[in-house]
Amino acid sequence: MSLPLLTLDEAQARLLALVTPTPLEHGDMDSARGRYLIEPLTARRTQPAADMSAMDGYALCADDLTGPWTVTGESAAGRPCAAQVTPGHAVRISTGALIPAGAGVVVVQEDCARAGDRLTLTGTPPQPADKHIRRAGFDFAAGAELLPAGTWMGPAQIALALSAGHSHLAVHHRPRLAIIDSGDELAPRGAECAVHQIPASNGAMLAAMAAQVPCDIRRHGPVPDDLTALITAFDGTGDADIIVTSGGASVGDHDLIRPALERWGAELDFWRVAIRPGKPLLVARRGRQIVLGLPGNPVSSLVTAYLFLLPVLRAMLGAADPLPRRVMARLSEDIGPGGDRREFLRGAWDGMTVTPRHMRDSSALAAMAASNCLIERRESAAAKVAGEMVAIYPLNGGCGA
Repeated sequence: MSLPLLTLDEAQARLLALVTPTPLEHGDMDSARGRYLIEPLTARRTQPAADMSAMDGYALCADDLTGPWTVTGESAAGRPCAAQVTPGHAVRISTGALIPAGAGVVVVQEDCARAGDRLTLTGTPPQPADKHIRRAGFDFAAGAELLPAGTWMGPAQIALALSAGHSHLAVHHRPRLAIIDSGDELAPRGAECAVHQIPASNGAMLAAMAAQVPCDIRRHGPVPDDLTALITAFDGTGDADIIVTSGGASVGDHDLIRPALERWGAELDFWRVAIRPGKPLLVARRGRQIVLGLPGNPVSSLVTAYLFLLPVLRAMLGAADPLPRRVMARLSEDIGPGGDRREFLRGAWDGMTVTPRHMRDSSALAAMAASNCLIERRESAAAKVAGEMVAIYPLNGGCGA
């Protein structure tokens, strides 16, 4: 069966259309970390619940700013002052403490001098008067929608959910991922690798990449280039939500992933994508299970896993936007024109400028390991000179979102 060569955008859209999110569960904040909201997050309480001090200092009546004053109490964080502030009196107050009744201004301690219980003003009162007061509800009010469905629950989002009064959240189950390494040339232990072999590194690489997303990972192989062995490996993946193979997805005599999938009962959805590296990408489905056949060359395998595997895992977890995010960076040197396929070059990015790696071979791991981004070169893109902007995909962190 002849299948069309898809663009990257077409292939990603077709793959994501196959995804069914995993079942939902209610988990505590530790288990929700790194997953995505199934429903909008609504505040169950007001934050702050009452007026609080934003600084260390003294709480005074708003119309009593000349002094001197007598310090008659203290309001500390978690230990409010029960007494009401009256003219001629002050209450010592700390950051995060409740504003006492009767007080309308906080004078910072650097603008005051205290001797025993006597307090005098040495600086300037705050303008406006409530400059150092956090008003009740200034962060959020009960009933407000704080985060939309599909939001990634990172550190700040977890803190917000807890502050909003939630102890558990509805999230999707961790996807179950099975990774199959295949190829007669693969040695399971690199230290015992013969000259006609290469260490089986792709499985570990893909597992490390997938671990950026909450999922349960099982590795299989290496599996030889044998139809029966491959079918047995597929049988052994059990109830995996997504099965990823590495190697054997091309058209050579020993590339058996496609016929093995057909014998196993999977239906091919598409094969081959107009990208470099990674053209011989294969996507199939059996029931609710998705099979992603990646190229065997390690750089091709890494690039396609970044562009396809991670988005599938995020989509299964309910991400609103599962695709990787581009950022713009300034080139440190000239770069040539794009070709007939969208290309992803290895690059080193320092947060502002990006330097392309000149090694383009898809089996060369040293240049890949020395890179922290992929530089996107669109089809037939014009050459660019140093100082121009290019789109990049950061590889280390930041892709959860």
